[in-house]
Formats: sequence, structure tokens, C-alpha cells
Amino acid sequence: MPIKRPPLINNEIYHVITRGVGDVAIFRNKDDYYRAIFSLYEFNTSVTPITIRERRKARIKSKKANREQFSDDRDLIVEILAFCFMPNHIHLLLRQIKKDGISQFMRKFGAGYATFFNNKYDRKGHLFQGRFRAIHIKTNDQFKNIFVYIHTNGISLLEPKWKENGIKNPEKVIEFLGNYKWSSYPDYIGKNNFPSLTKRDFFLKIMGGTKGYRKIVEDWIKYKGEIENLDDVVLE
Repeated sequence: MPIKRPPLINNEIYHVITRGVGDVAIFRNKDDYYRAIFSLYEFNTSVTPITIRERRKARIKSKKANREQFSDDRDLIVEILAFCFMPNHIHLLLRQIKKDGISQFMRKFGAGYATFFNNKYDRKGHLFQGRFRAIHIKTNDQFKNIFVYIHTNGISLLEPKWKENGIKNPEKVIEFLGNYKWSSYPDYIGKNNFPSLTKRDFFLKIMGGTKGYRKIVEDWIKYKGEIENLDDVVLE
């Protein structure tokens, strides 16, 4: 039976997952990753329907009309709190700030990126597996756990069997995650990666800033390697 999606409520936080259909890699090179990052930014607006091309045209037109007061402010429909791109799936932590905002955002992102990908690779058909999945983050423990879960997802790129066998080289994993460009983790530990994409102040405040959060993740990698109550924050 299909998974019943929980109601998506304004000002609430959701862990959102979308996967490539079958075993299709939704990112084949760094340009694809960059396009997806750009799409997360551009499609986070209440204006609909919209394409990236339309956004660019509107921005150029507005800038030409009023160069001194030009602003690219968007009427956001979600806040992106965290993200991690993997070769065949995407993890997002989103706060909905407009009615139906997450659904609109994911629909625009999915359609826009799929069109780009299919055109680029002369491909037809669906790129993503049906509708996205979402789990409601309700408690403080869930909130803290989901950040660690999303930001350590990339470990499997370095140590594919780590979940079965444990993390073999913690120091190498720590270095890898700190430099993994297709994640919000570098921004959370004080490295400028894609700083304008995510809202980080609230979480960093409760986690002791960039140093405090870095220590939490690194201690988890070194000493634990598992997340308590994992079923409460993931749907995989």
C-alpha cells in the first residue's frame, strides 16, 4: 500500500526525500549538482507557474527598470534548513511557511530539474519516483537527530558498508563530510559553501554555534555511528 502522507502544516518542519526512478543516477557530474542547487534557490517562490528562464528574464527586466533599487527578494514558500544530494536521491529539511508550500516547491523543483536533465541527456520519461515522501519532525530529539542524519548521509560514498560494519576511518570520514560540497554541512560548520540557500541561525543557536555542532557530528562519527530512534526521522 502507498505511504500515506502526513498533513503538511505551516511553520512545521519536515524531512523530505525524493529518489530517482529505479537505479537512475539523477546527478552525473558536478554541473548537474550545481543546476539542482540553483533550482532549490530559484523555485522557492510563490510565483507560479515559473521556470528558471522566466526568473532570469524578470530579474533582468527589473534591474534595467530600476538599477538603484533593484532587489531579488523572493516571496518564499519554504525555509530550507538542511540538504544533502546523493547520486540517486535528495534529502531536504524544510519548514513550510506558505499554505501548500512544500508541495508547490517540490513539484516545481522536480519538474524543472527533470526537464533540464532529460533535455541534457536526450532522455524521456519520469526522473523521480512518484511523489516525494515527508516525515513530520515534532520533537526536539527528532530535530537534532535529523540534522545529523542528513549531514552524515554522504558517509556511504566513502564507506559503502559502514551501516553494517561500522565506520572504519573516522578521521577520513570527518574530513570528507566537511568538504562534501553537495550538502549544507560545510555551511553549518563555518565554511562558505552555499550560504544563501539555508536558514541556519536558529539551529546553530541551540547547538552551540558552528563549533558546537561540528563537535556533535564528529563525536557521533568517532564514538557512536548510530542515531537513536532512527525510524522517527526517516522513511527509507
